[in-house]
Amino acid sequence: MKHLLSTAQMTRDEAIELLDLSDEMAEVNSRENKKLPTLRGKTVINLFYEDSTRTKTSFELAAKRLSADLVNFSAKGSSVSKGESLKDTALTLAAGGADAFVIRHSASGAAHTLAHSGWTDIPVINAGDGTHEHPTQGLLDAMTIRRRLHKQHSRAKDLSGVSVAIVGDILHSRVARSNIHLLKTLGANVTVVAPPTLMPNTNALGVEASYSFDDTLASKPDVVMMLRIQMERMRGVFFPSEIEYSQTWGLTATRFRALDPKTLIMHPGPMNRGLEICSEAADSEQSTIVEQVANGISVRMAVLFKLMSPERYSNV
Repeated sequence: MKHLLSTAQMTRDEAIELLDLSDEMAEVNSRENKKLPTLRGKTVINLFYEDSTRTKTSFELAAKRLSADLVNFSAKGSSVSKGESLKDTALTLAAGGADAFVIRHSASGAAHTLAHSGWTDIPVINAGDGTHEHPTQGLLDAMTIRRRLHKQHSRAKDLSGVSVAIVGDILHSRVARSNIHLLKTLGANVTVVAPPTLMPNTNALGVEASYSFDDTLASKPDVVMMLRIQMERMRGVFFPSEIEYSQTWGLTATRFRALDPKTLIMHPGPMNRGLEICSEAADSEQSTIVEQVANGISVRMAVLFKLMSPERYSNV
């Protein structure tokens, strides 16, 4: 694996290898000394053209825990504001000795362009490109599901038979796309739930579509993954009001109390409390939201380790 651009091209074996390695990194993160010497002397560039808290911070922690040097590049205040292209920015940073790019960009396909343009031969990790994909989020969500359900049901290494409902703004969500591809590869049964205005072509995604959240909950899914309403990507009115959206598509307190106590509740963050999810659900024992953040560090350590390590250590 040279780059991590998408979960769509990832095989089951590749996914399980990364998830197993992420579990090893989670053990490292549970130690008093959380650092490994693996990437000492290597330089990771966080190339962020969009605002981010969780992803940017977790990649920073991941790089530092692997002893890599890290440069946080922000488009704001850089030569990008003067019109510098992605190509010239990448060439400039590569000339400074970069060993990997972690890129977040508003344009779908930006990570693929950087990886396959021939500008550099540096590994590229997609940290979210437009409405396309966010592969490390898909991996950390799969890791979270696997660890929680393994404790409950002693499931196998993949997610065969696990039912997952992904609810909300599917149309604009790169998180939804990466999760759909990866969860299907791992054997899960995925249903996407949204109002018609926020539902993409599900035939192309190969998943079941539902326009009724309550009907989907009645089927008792193992996992309910709520998505943020992405107002910043909307160029029109997709639903009449926030109140109506919450009542029809939100995980309200009433819906939460009716859930099976073993149903996992997920959200990639940042959350709009009271819109797509109530605080009672977000803060409950069924919620994995804080675990997802912690697992994100482990997953991103695993990805950096896999793409940048000169050799694979059997015991980290």
